[in-house]
Amino acid sequence: MAERKARVERNTLETQITVEIDLDGTGKSSFDTGVPFLEHMMDQIARHGLVDLNIVSKGDLHIDDHHTVEDIGITLGQAFRQAVGDKKGIRRYGHAYVPLDEALSRVVIDLSGRPGLMMDVPYTRGAVGGFDVDLFEEFFHGFVNHSFVTLHIDNLKGKNTHHQIETVFKAFGRALRMAIEMDERMAGITPSTKGSL
Repeated sequence: MAERKARVERNTLETQITVEIDLDGTGKSSFDTGVPFLEHMMDQIARHGLVDLNIVSKGDLHIDDHHTVEDIGITLGQAFRQAVGDKKGIRRYGHAYVPLDEALSRVVIDLSGRPGLMMDVPYTRGAVGGFDVDLFEEFFHGFVNHSFVTLHIDNLKGKNTHHQIETVFKAFGRALRMAIEMDERMAGITPSTKGSL
């Protein structure tokens, strides 16, 4: 099997970002973004998705976190799309339910080749430690628009906003892991009746 790795750089007047990803990793991660809460959530993707992530970002954080969070999502999506390759032999679909105390989230992903995000997370607070929780939708929009995946995210229960968000990211990691796994019965076959994704 070919290595499923990628390294992508994105440089704009607002951010300079480098993402390295290994889809067949062990869950190791390294982050230097200046946005600690986002790093905590991306660590969940790596750990629960068993992908290795290395992300370095310099952005206009003196304004706010918006450009950095969105552009990391974009760059991660580009790296993921490059690393996953032609998708032959993968499961394509993934889903996960993850609880954390009172919170419960469900994430379903389809490596469809068509970008789409449906996200329903009724946050109980607008910020966690100064981080604007609305930015997570920008992160996932950036990811799906550049990875060309369909992603459904639903927080089904939760009172603690940190728990709500953490269950989303853990479930995202688990769903991603399922979708990119190789299926012996699909070896060399594109998982689509169209013959391409």
